[in-house]
This record gives sequence, structure tokens and C-alpha cells, in this order.
Amino acid sequence: MHQPVLYQEIISYLQPRQGSVFVDCTIGGGGHAFGILDTSAPDGRLLGLDVDLHALSLARQHLAVFGERVVLKRASYVTLEEQVSRLGWHAVSGVLIDLGVSSMQLDAPERGFSFRFDAPLDMRFDPDQTLTAGEIVNNFPECELADILYRFGEERRSRQVARSIVEGRPIQSTFQLVDAVFRVIPGGKDRIHPATRTFQALRMAVNNELLAIETVLPQAMRVLAPGGRLAVIAFHSLEDRLVKNFFKQESRDCICSQDTIVCMCHHHANLKLITRKAIRPSIKEIKENPRSRSAKLRVVEKLSENR
Repeated sequence: MHQPVLYQEIISYLQPRQGSVFVDCTIGGGGHAFGILDTSAPDGRLLGLDVDLHALSLARQHLAVFGERVVLKRASYVTLEEQVSRLGWHAVSGVLIDLGVSSMQLDAPERGFSFRFDAPLDMRFDPDQTLTAGEIVNNFPECELADILYRFGEERRSRQVARSIVEGRPIQSTFQLVDAVFRVIPGGKDRIHPATRTFQALRMAVNNELLAIETVLPQAMRVLAPGGRLAVIAFHSLEDRLVKNFFKQESRDCICSQDTIVCMCHHHANLKLITRKAIRPSIKEIKENPRSRSAKLRVVEKLSENR
């Protein structure tokens, strides 16, 4: 199994202990979950969620040694509260959310996540979902396609790329999409592949990723027991900004605007910042796993209601 990103940091910050209960919202192959269960032996428990059947199958094999201590569910993390409630867990010791696409998904040509392989334009985390990248590329209006590329991919040439895509329709494969991008952004002028932002934007749109993050963060805060910790690993600025802003707001007693003389919001801090700044992978980890280079970890702790 590939070593998951920021593995030691996750174990250190989540502090698994005997008898603790955790939720891994994006179980993947079960790498982080293995460490949490191993450290919380002999009776720590973990609920693992994922919409990807292949990921769940790998996790089930990898975590089989823990028996009934691990529960795996095919479900999106936007249903976090519902899944925890179904198990009869009133509160949990920690929640982990590892955002974005996994190495397993990137390395599966048929999933269409990567421009390294010629494959159908899929990009779905959940294979039962109807919307695919191909649907967006071939049927969305040019202006809407440009908005997706700009908002989710921060592509500066979004309108030109969208126009090139529309002119090249029908586009059936990843390589055809790359060709459409190359007609606008030639290779060799940037340190990243010219199609990186386009593929990122389409993936995020297909899976509605930003809305999912906005939905799960308040749920994660609510299911935590006082003193429980929430750890989130983000891989690009849009994700990290959402996480950072949510943590900042929920760690303050007042969220009124700065020109307000008397607090009118009556907001009380629910979280304490454990990491004031995002934790980045070490140089050693980046050398061993280059895909970890953009990872950012943020951790908060739930405050007691009676503080």
C-alpha cells in the first residue's frame, strides 16, 4: 500500500487512544485508517466512508485485520451526521477529511481523471452518478464552460479554452481534450501541464466538490465530542480557503464586521485552532511522493459547551 499523505502528522494531531471513535470521511485505500485503528488498539473504532467501490474494496482488504472495529459504508461524506447516527454513535473522538482525487483514481486510466492516459471523459468519484466530464465538455454552453474553468480551475485563459473545446466538439477522450487546450496554451511555458487546470475544474464540477466541503464541515463540527479533533487535508487553494475560513470563523466569539461597535451576532467560538498555519509535507515526503507537494493540513479541536 502507498503511504498516505501526511501520515505521521495525522496520527500525531488526531491522537488516537484506546476506546476512541473516529470517522474517516474519505477512506480511500485505508492508509490513514490503518494507523488510527492500530494506534487506538485494542478497542478503538472507525467508520470509513467513500462513494468509490474500488476504494472500499481495497480498504476492506487492508483493514480486515481489525475485524468488527472498522465499519465501511458506501456513502458520501455529505451524509456524515446521518451515517454516525445510524451507528448509534452520539459523538466521535476525531474526524479526518482527505479531499480531492486519490492516487488510485489518477492511476486508473478508465476513470478519465488524468491526461497521462487516453480514456473516456468520466471523472466521477461515484460511478453511479449520471453527470460526467464528457457531458459538461460536449453539452454545456460555452459561457458556462468558461465559468467552470475560471471558478474551479482558476484558468486565466478560460474563455479561450472554452471556445477551443466548443469548436472541437465532439470531444470523446482525455487526449482530445488535451489537444483542445494545447490549441490555446502551448506546452513548455509553465511549470505545470497546460491541461492541469482544465482537468481540475471539470473534476470539481462533476463531483460538486466545493459544495460538498461547505456541507460537511459544519456536520463534522457537530458530531465531534468536546475535545475531539477535526483534521482536513486540502490539495489546492480553493479547498484550503474554504477550510481556513470556516475554521477561522468558528474559532471566534464574534463574527461581526470590524466597524460594529457592539456585538450583534451573539456567536460563540465552537472550535480551537490547533494548527495556526497549514502543515505541509516534509522535503523527505515530497521526494518520496511528489503528489504530496501541494497538500495542506489544518486541525481544530471542539470546545466544551460549558466553557
